[in-house]
Amino acid sequence: MTTKAFPPFYMIRHGETDWNREKRYQGRADIPLNAHGREQAAGNGRQLAALGDDWSRWRFFSSPLGRARETMEIIRTSMGLAPDAYTPDDRLIEVSFGKWEHRLMENLAAEEPAEMALRDANKWAHVPPGGESYSQAVERVSAFLDDLDEPAVIVCHGGILRATQYIFQGGDGREIADAAVPQDRIYKFDGTTARWLEN
Repeated sequence: MTTKAFPPFYMIRHGETDWNREKRYQGRADIPLNAHGREQAAGNGRQLAALGDDWSRWRFFSSPLGRARETMEIIRTSMGLAPDAYTPDDRLIEVSFGKWEHRLMENLAAEEPAEMALRDANKWAHVPPGGESYSQAVERVSAFLDDLDEPAVIVCHGGILRATQYIFQGGDGREIADAAVPQDRIYKFDGTTARWLEN
């Protein structure tokens, strides 16, 4: 759990993709939003707009992957802002699942039971073949957050949100790795505490 001072931010996972629905590992694969994902992004944008802040003093950052960028552009449009006025940052890219990307989770359980058992035992620290663990992602997410010097709206991925929750809330990485990361809710850090906003 961090004791550093950070500016306020809102962090949002990209909207749903067909691969999310199928429970297929995405990682760095550049998969577009589906219709439901676009609705989720618009809903998150409306919720931010309803907060009534002066968004001219906020910075906007996104993962470089298309599903995150599309989410950001829908969010900004829903807020009445120019869709393309944001900064992609490579440090916000999703955790890599290496050789598991493109594959269905249920198939991996049958085809690679030993490796999946290792993952199930400690999903937080497990490194998929050729990939990255959630715990490893903490370093680059920390570097991104250390560079924040203004309030920010950030669109990223489930793995990046898990790393952020670990940084701000501490606790057991295993629990964070197993917890759901919603695509229709906003994670808020108000300068003191971090929490999920209610819809």
